[in-house]
Amino acid sequence: MSSDQLSLGEPNNQGQGNNAGKKMSILEGILEHFVYANEENGWSVVRVNVRGQRDLVTAVGNLLGVQPGESIRLKGYWISDRKYGEQFKVDSYTTVKPATLVGLEKYLGSGMIKGIGPVMASRMVKRFGLDTLEVIENKPERLTEVEGIGKMRVERICAAWQEQKEIKEVVLFLQSHGVTTTYAIKIYKQYGNQAIDIVSENPYRLAVDIFGIGFKTADKIAGNLGMASDSPQRAEAGILHALGTLSDEGHVCIPRQQLVEKAIKILGVGEDIIGGALDSLANQGLIAKEEADGELIYLRSLYASELGVANQAKRLLSADTKPLEIDVEKAITWFGQKFSINLAEQQKEAIRFSIFSKVMVITGGPGTGKTTLVNGIIQILKRKGRHILLAAPTGRAAKRLSETTGLEAKTIHRLLEFSPKSTAFEKNQENPLEADILILDEVSMVDVVLFYNLLKAIPDTAQLILVGDVDQLPSVGPGNVLKDIISSARVRVVRLTEVFRQAQASMIVVNAHRINLGKMPHPKSGEGKSDFFFIERDEPEEALKTVKFLITEKIPVSFGLTADDIQVLTPMHMGLLGASNLNKELQTLINPSPDAVSRGTRSFRIGDRVMQTRNNYDLDVYNGDIGKISAVNFVDREVKVNFDGRDVTYEFSDLDELTLAYACSVHKAQGSEYPAVIIPFHTQHYMMLQRNLLYTAVTRGKKLVVIVGSKKALAIAVKNNRIQERYTRLAERLSDI
Repeated sequence: MSSDQLSLGEPNNQGQGNNAGKKMSILEGILEHFVYANEENGWSVVRVNVRGQRDLVTAVGNLLGVQPGESIRLKGYWISDRKYGEQFKVDSYTTVKPATLVGLEKYLGSGMIKGIGPVMASRMVKRFGLDTLEVIENKPERLTEVEGIGKMRVERICAAWQEQKEIKEVVLFLQSHGVTTTYAIKIYKQYGNQAIDIVSENPYRLAVDIFGIGFKTADKIAGNLGMASDSPQRAEAGILHALGTLSDEGHVCIPRQQLVEKAIKILGVGEDIIGGALDSLANQGLIAKEEADGELIYLRSLYASELGVANQAKRLLSADTKPLEIDVEKAITWFGQKFSINLAEQQKEAIRFSIFSKVMVITGGPGTGKTTLVNGIIQILKRKGRHILLAAPTGRAAKRLSETTGLEAKTIHRLLEFSPKSTAFEKNQENPLEADILILDEVSMVDVVLFYNLLKAIPDTAQLILVGDVDQLPSVGPGNVLKDIISSARVRVVRLTEVFRQAQASMIVVNAHRINLGKMPHPKSGEGKSDFFFIERDEPEEALKTVKFLITEKIPVSFGLTADDIQVLTPMHMGLLGASNLNKELQTLINPSPDAVSRGTRSFRIGDRVMQTRNNYDLDVYNGDIGKISAVNFVDREVKVNFDGRDVTYEFSDLDELTLAYACSVHKAQGSEYPAVIIPFHTQHYMMLQRNLLYTAVTRGKKLVVIVGSKKALAIAVKNNRIQERYTRLAERLSDI
């Protein structure tokens, strides 16, 4: 966040002093637009059109729940900010029925009521004037007097109006305890008319059940409801939050003392309270404890998954399988001759092992022939009548696997037939997959929970071939499955190291391997057009300008690629060169349409590239999936996003699951390839300057990679091979089977 945003957006005491003794004022007006909004704590800066005021009034406070166009009554104090001048600091607010025709039209057209958009709102107000709300409430049959409204639309409007009335009580209750309107509506959708009872009984359920509500928000609500800071319920919720945060960082478990220290920092209570809460959580079966060089603490689900992977691996490795009758050397020769491929010795060795190994790993960097090898295995085993299944963690990775092999490949979720109704996989140990061999690509992306569910569905008689690049970043989710399997020494591993001559022509491939060896990348020497560039820009502002110039002018002209072909990958989310700011800049540059759906300071427009940020099993979209907004319906408050040819419909209230994806973090780009990749790389990103991150970013580009930034940042990353270790015992468990 820039210093300007910080001064304007977040509360501070500079120039504001204390509110004690200041006169409480009330303002009423129409919310015109958001200037800034922190979606985590609701702090917002807005412009309000107040009757009698010549200019728009700047109001600051917790206002994230309201929408542009709504009439609001603000209670608070006038303050004078040293930099931004006079502002109205909001202590509380309520939405009010609009008192003017313009306000009424904006209110109805803001999308608050399904079935009424801006055009229809204008017609209704023109017909009924200030009596419009009275007509909707008490004489809805008269709505057919408005052009375009028939009986079916009247029913829809009435149902939406009734729903608004029903949730009003819930929303008012939650707002009084610090919940924004946006989240209050989501809570109502989750719990219905039981929302007040559930939240009052255990507000910490919100952090688990409602996407977007974290522990801090739930804890604030609990405090407002009178829950003591040293209550056992709060301590247990804080510990589960700490374990959840650690799993988000990739850890499967954590040493007890580290967890205790983290929980004390979060909760501000004594170690005795934390110890009691740990015992209680263990007794409830919510966590697991294990002695291994000291006590380790697991979330129960992660403990079951790690243990389950080891047990399922043992089952597969020990199961008897009828050996395949095949002359391997003859088969290798046949494949080479039929497809005019001269296999390297490492590849031949991998094919030999693939014929007879129950479980094996193929790993290697770009240009080492993993794709050719997988095709060889498929062609040989298919000729022998083997039933082969192909899978990958993401839709893009599965699509690429299909294109390179000619066979259908599915995401793991679709392969295992996830059921939103039962929130479980239909394919499991009782209902296994029908396959003789399963080939799983991009295994470095697979976390321990998903891998456990996959192993459960593999029949005893099947073989499993795992393909991936162990030098890439580990999975976004908990665990380090591929690395742990290799480290266990219980599974046959073929590491491809030879870079083929045709791949050596690509400086992307050459430099990826140089980076992996701890050497600085270098541009191509000699004649011919290169596919790898480093543009030195020491100042972040200059780097940003260069990124924008590359996307709009240089790359389209020199390489014939469009903005849709270019993906910006950045190490971090915050800062001038972070994903958040880059997305705002690039959206304005690439897709400046004025028609947008606003969520706080974020806006979504038709044509925007967006990314799903969580697994949504109901919609069948998953964390990291990238799509493009194809339609926005302001009347029904819905947005359609096209994911690889499939339209998915989001309600406006669920748009916090999406983020712009013109730029994204390197972690989120795992498993994807793009025609062109631009990588801003600066010392601003110091905490994330690691070799495996840079290596992963470079290997995402197929035709072009451009790094824009400082040589110092590049050198730091290349030298920094200190990968942050994840707490996991999978390697040890596998070693013992």
